[in-house]
Amino acid sequence: MIMRPLTYTPTIGGRRLPNLLQRHRPRHPEVFVPKSAATIAAVAAAASSPGSPTTSRPSTSHGTTVEDPFLQQDTSWQDYSEGDTSYGQYSYHPSEGSQVDGISQRLDDVRLLLFYAVLRRANEGPQYYDDSYASHHYDEAAAYFATAPAPVFIRQPLHYHLYTPTTTPDFVPSTTNTHFVPPSSDLRQLLQQRSETTRGIALPGLNLPEELQGYHTLVPLEITGAGAERRKFGNWYTTVYRAIKASDGLPYILRRIENYRLLNPAAFASVDFWSNLKHPSIVGMKEAFSTRAFDDYSLVVVYAYHPNAETLHDVHLKQTNPPPGTSSTTSASTFSPRSRFHSPAATQYNQQQTGLLIGQQPPIPERTMWSYIVQIASAIKKVHEAGHALRSLDANKILLTSQNRIRLSLCGTMDILMHDTPQDMHMLQQDDLTQFGRLIFALCCGVPGASSGPHFQKSIDHLLRFYGQEMKSLALWLISKTNVKSIDSVLDSIRYRVLQEQEDALSGMDRLEHELQGELENARLVRLMTKFGFINERPEFAREPRWSETGDRYIVKLFRDYVFHQVDEHGNPVLDMSHVLSCLNKLDAGTDERIMLVARDEQSCLVVSYKDVRTCIEGAFNDLAKAAMNSPAAYKHR
Repeated sequence: MIMRPLTYTPTIGGRRLPNLLQRHRPRHPEVFVPKSAATIAAVAAAASSPGSPTTSRPSTSHGTTVEDPFLQQDTSWQDYSEGDTSYGQYSYHPSEGSQVDGISQRLDDVRLLLFYAVLRRANEGPQYYDDSYASHHYDEAAAYFATAPAPVFIRQPLHYHLYTPTTTPDFVPSTTNTHFVPPSSDLRQLLQQRSETTRGIALPGLNLPEELQGYHTLVPLEITGAGAERRKFGNWYTTVYRAIKASDGLPYILRRIENYRLLNPAAFASVDFWSNLKHPSIVGMKEAFSTRAFDDYSLVVVYAYHPNAETLHDVHLKQTNPPPGTSSTTSASTFSPRSRFHSPAATQYNQQQTGLLIGQQPPIPERTMWSYIVQIASAIKKVHEAGHALRSLDANKILLTSQNRIRLSLCGTMDILMHDTPQDMHMLQQDDLTQFGRLIFALCCGVPGASSGPHFQKSIDHLLRFYGQEMKSLALWLISKTNVKSIDSVLDSIRYRVLQEQEDALSGMDRLEHELQGELENARLVRLMTKFGFINERPEFAREPRWSETGDRYIVKLFRDYVFHQVDEHGNPVLDMSHVLSCLNKLDAGTDERIMLVARDEQSCLVVSYKDVRTCIEGAFNDLAKAAMNSPAAYKHR
């Protein structure tokens, strides 16, 4: 079939639309102006009925009889030529388009003939199309549809980058609880709680310094004031703050050692090592400095911030409902487990409490205990291989940052505090392993002092009953004083547990990748929505009050209505999120799929592709960006 060129010059409100898309021409552009949706549906139903087409002649508003609907013209566009129109390039020119063979050629002919068969019966409003072409082929269209076979639709392959692929549910379940990653709903709530905590501010009246060595917005993370239980690190009271660093805008932890006057700058020599040490089970140190901003001599050590983290002592060892005759406070409020920090009377009282408290806390699951042991052993090996020691390994200094994920905190602080005391590094590393064994006893029995005292045998029996011989042998070997211990021997004895931990970690990584895929399109869609906000309804630009209503911007406005302002047959708004996401994803990819954009008065419409709309948006946004960069105010924000 040979098709003649179809020309069209659009007008809206009697005004010609300016030029757009001069540098981008779609492969098969079509522009037409049909009737409203209700009229088209009625005409289509009448055209499908048997019998010859009606030849009744409608009358105009002035009572003049019109010979044929195709002869009705709109005089508002006759003053404009093809060269002046901004939509002339959307006219159909078969000689310029690519040739389509076989089924594609036939489908194009079918669609075009169907279109003119429907428009042939339209009898309302102005008509913008070439009447000579339609009159020649209307009869041919009617005859064709009487004998033509059913159209064949070829399914096109999906654009893989427009859809988030789903992982096999059996491989990465998103609704069940795994070792390191909670279900999707709990994970989202956890992340939202962390975000809310990070943006919290301090209560008024705390008299905190406004600025501290480049940190601002200090927020205490522990209960302060009269009657509050104060925590100690060795012989010094400590306070923990969250603060924002002015240079990067990120939150950090400021641990303040109160009433500690640092006289020798050489004490900061170990800061370089700890700030460069990177391990997933160690809270990274950033820097350390001394200050008098709190009206005393204080040492401040800066660490990475993990929102909503809790110590293992608060999670597993804190007695919420102690049995009669005991106290909720334990001897674990200080750093060192050695007896020199306690009086003999206090030690005897704590030993009596320990016998009553063993087994009172709910036991930690065995899988969780082995996970803790593997993570702590991995951190110890990293530090010992570097020639240093942790020197602060108890339940009060280990943070539970997420589900079954622990990190050792305060690493390096003791090196600063005890910088003037000669220490044997081998003995310090042996002491790390001893503290490791005491920590295992404390967590398994639910009591900080379970590894010593007259109730030691009760602790061993409890550990053997709930955790087995392997856990008991490891804990006893670590606290023994007759053997020369090494962290390599520990890892070799629990190598099967290490493999299980690795499997759970890899499964957790797959789960997190699966969760991330669901959020993959968010950044792209936010950028698109931001550009829409800059362009649509802009009151004035380049001294043009109707800038957002003309040219390329008019296409953007129509597309905005197509995406967000859909209505049903009763005029009610359609809130279809899947439609919005699908349209925005296709727009971001710039596909060749074509859509029909209808004006709000339903008197005109435009068929364009997503690629055309994307070009319009990019062109309009680039115009705004150039003007913004040339503005003197832009230099203030660079």
